[in-house]
Amino acid sequence: MSGTRFHSFLIIQTAFIGDVILATGLIEKLHQHYPESKIDFLLRKGNEGLLAGHPLLRNVLVWTKKESKISNLFKIIKQVRANQYDCVVNVHRFASSGLITAFSGSKLKIGFDKNPLSLGFNKNIKHHIGNRHEVQRNHQLIEEITDGDYAKPRLYPSERDVEKVKPFQIERYICIAPTSVWFTKQFPVEKWITFLESIGNRNGKVYLLGAPSDHSACESIRLASSNGSVVNLAGQLSFLESAALIKGAAMNFVNDSAPMHLASAMNAPVTAIFCSTVPSFGFGPLSDRSRIIETKEKLDCRPCGLHGFKACPKRHFKCAYSISNEELIDSLKTIQ
Repeated sequence: MSGTRFHSFLIIQTAFIGDVILATGLIEKLHQHYPESKIDFLLRKGNEGLLAGHPLLRNVLVWTKKESKISNLFKIIKQVRANQYDCVVNVHRFASSGLITAFSGSKLKIGFDKNPLSLGFNKNIKHHIGNRHEVQRNHQLIEEITDGDYAKPRLYPSERDVEKVKPFQIERYICIAPTSVWFTKQFPVEKWITFLESIGNRNGKVYLLGAPSDHSACESIRLASSNGSVVNLAGQLSFLESAALIKGAAMNFVNDSAPMHLASAMNAPVTAIFCSTVPSFGFGPLSDRSRIIETKEKLDCRPCGLHGFKACPKRHFKCAYSISNEELIDSLKTIQ
């Protein structure tokens, strides 16, 4: 199969922001081996900004899942069939993407065996949580048509994105992305506040990052801290603008969440805090300068789940509260 010529590829990942970022390693790898081939990417509406202006992609297909999900699904299937891809690579492990893949009309349909529609694929790859990074697991899908080495995820902020954040880069700064969709993945607000109180203005500005929905949470952290260097940018920057800002930071403090993967895709320095989840799941940071912070206590309840929960199942949240402030401060000692 390695000698087969592929003129067009479609990569499908209709899950969340971090999942899309991690799947960009497939774009890099396919382009390395098939530089003349056309590569398209299918994602859910709301995530398309991640791949805006991507130099290695021909088209970004967008599936609107929240409105008229079924009818829009059939529209996407029709569009995919019309494009007549030589190869469809499905990174998503749920039935909807399985339908798109199975009915794509592609010569080669590759996906994970956990997808309920995997019987409709030409090639099924086993997916196991643990032992390797998710980027490596994704690479298994195309290993037979490329090689055994995986490519790291990468994003491409435009010149306009870079220019947008330049006013925030006049002096040295660090970034903090304090929120998460899942409560048990989120380092507690009061501990972020303690950290801000401890560091003062010794590291320049401190930019709080997040989505528009995170603005109030970030603002409460800013107001509760006496650190006058804190600036709340949550909701003010696009994905790629945030990526450009993260790239230039002296350090980025993140949860086990999408901003960690933004840092990986920009090879930016990052300190990742793992609360209820564990790095062995395979979603840790990939930056050259990266550090993982997690509790040193042996908790029989950790990890409590793959994605986290809206509340601690044990009601004590020790996996987060037992992390010391000194560990976060130690990450700043490596800053030149």
